[in-house]
Amino acid sequence: MIASPLEDIEAAALQLATADRIHLAERLLASLAKDDEILAAWQEEVERRSDAFDRGEIGAVDVDEAIAQTRARIATHRPA
Repeated sequence: MIASPLEDIEAAALQLATADRIHLAERLLASLAKDDEILAAWQEEVERRSDAFDRGEIGAVDVDEAIAQTRARIATHRPA
């Protein structure tokens, strides 16, 4: 099977250092959030989650662990 350009970009992005992946994700999200209403909603969600974390209502997961969990979920849902 030939990899699509998106798969090539994804594979390259996943090889980046953690800080670089975070920066890339922020840039990609920002490119989608051209609408002020969407940006405001994201900011509210970030604040809500931050406050919940500060109150001990939610925990945090190491970024590498989160990526591993996400990859495992994706792998179980891919068509054969």
